[in-house]
Amino acid sequence: MAGNRRTQCGMEAPQRARRCPMHLVGTQVIPEQGGKAGFTVEFVGEGGEIVSVSMRGDAAANLNRLNAIEKAQAVMRELASADCSAIEESQETSKIHRSARGAKDTDEMERQLDEGLEDTFPASDPVSVTVSTIPTDRAKNGQP
Repeated sequence: MAGNRRTQCGMEAPQRARRCPMHLVGTQVIPEQGGKAGFTVEFVGEGGEIVSVSMRGDAAANLNRLNAIEKAQAVMRELASADCSAIEESQETSKIHRSARGAKDTDEMERQLDEGLEDTFPASDPVSVTVSTIPTDRAKNGQP
């Protein structure tokens, strides 16, 4: 078994990733705008996995650097117990609507460009070259 790397669950690393919980090796609390806008908590696993939970600050200031990890853990527990079957079904049945650029529909992109140019007329006209008619010192002195 020289080439197989077994871990604490007794499985090879790829199997463990599918069946065993993440082995947490660290956490990091990142303030958003100095903590005024909220916090992002990153949970780091031994395999390099990173799970981020972003939480916005509220007016009551219940969220702070000291309780951010606890609140992020509560969010993840709620997520783990949530029924995601309705979300999975809607993702399977929904059709993806791609933009004209994503679909590489050049005719539609040209139509949208023309429409945008018409909406911004006359500001979208190219700048014309003008010649100054202000006399210079050379004209006063009789020089060409």
